[in-house]
Amino acid sequence: MSTATNPLHVALALAAAGVPVLPLRRGKVPFGNCHSCKDGACGGRPVMKAAGPCRCPAPCHAWAAATTDPHVLASPVWAPVWREAVAVAYHPGGAGLTVVDLDSAAAVAWARETLPATRTVVTTRGEHWIYRGAMPSSNAVRPGVDIKSLTQYTRWLGPGTGRMAVLPSAVRALVVKEETTPARGEVVSSVPERATWDRSVATGCRHNARYVRTGLERGLALVRARTESGAGSQAFGVARFLAAQHARCPGPCGLTALGEEITAAAVSVGVPEPYARRAVTNGLETAVERAT
Repeated sequence: MSTATNPLHVALALAAAGVPVLPLRRGKVPFGNCHSCKDGACGGRPVMKAAGPCRCPAPCHAWAAATTDPHVLASPVWAPVWREAVAVAYHPGGAGLTVVDLDSAAAVAWARETLPATRTVVTTRGEHWIYRGAMPSSNAVRPGVDIKSLTQYTRWLGPGTGRMAVLPSAVRALVVKEETTPARGEVVSSVPERATWDRSVATGCRHNARYVRTGLERGLALVRARTESGAGSQAFGVARFLAAQHARCPGPCGLTALGEEITAAAVSVGVPEPYARRAVTNGLETAVERAT
C-alpha cells in the first residue's frame, strides 16, 4: 500500500491541516465502542448526540473519536485499528465545515439549481458539497440529502474541486429541529385520527395482509422506542424500508396509509407533526426514486 493510500498516512496529513479524523473499518463504518464505554461510561453519551470528544483511549463513538493529535493517531492503542482500517473519515463540524451529502442524481440536480456553488467531491452515488461554517447535522432533510456537520462523520474521498463558499442560509434552512419527548409531567398532544392500512387500500399489492401488518408493526415499534431523540429519523428509515418492499408491486399498495401510521407513531413520542410528515414523505419518495 502506498503512502498516499495508507489510511494512517492520509489521516496524519489531514490532521496536520487541522481536520479531525478517524479510521473506518470494512464496510466503510467506524470501529465499535471500546469496552470502557460500557453503560455510558464515556461521558454519558452512548449515542453521541451531544458535542464533545470521546474520552476513551481507543477510537470509538464514531465522529467523537476524530482527532487532530498525531500522538493519538499514531499511538500504540490505535495501531491495531489502523492495521484493519480500509479508509479514513473526518468530522466536518470539528473542522468548521458542513457537508451537504447528495446521494442521488436527482439530489445533485436539485443542489445545482438551488444552492450556491462550492467545493465539490464526487461520491459513489452523488456528490459532497462542502461549505465553510458548522451547523447541526440532520438526515433526510429532503430526498437523497443529508447534512453532515457537528455530530456526524464523512468519509474522506479527496480534496475535491472548486472554491469553498461560506455556508449559506439556504442550507441552514433545510434543518428543522426535532424536538424530544416533553419533559416529565408535561402532556403530549393527543394524536388525531388518521387513515390506517388495510387490504382495501392495497388492491394491487402482491403481499398478503399479514406480511404487511407485521412489517409495519415492527417499524412502528422502532419509532415509538425513540422516546428521547431520533424518532423523526427513525420514521424516515421505516418509511423508506417499507416502501422499498413494494417496489415491484403493480400497485396500488396503500403507501399513503402506511405513511399516516408511521407519522402518528412519531408524533406520539413528541416529534412535531410537520417534521414527522416531512420525514415520512421523504422516506417514501427516496425508496421510489431508488427503485426507478
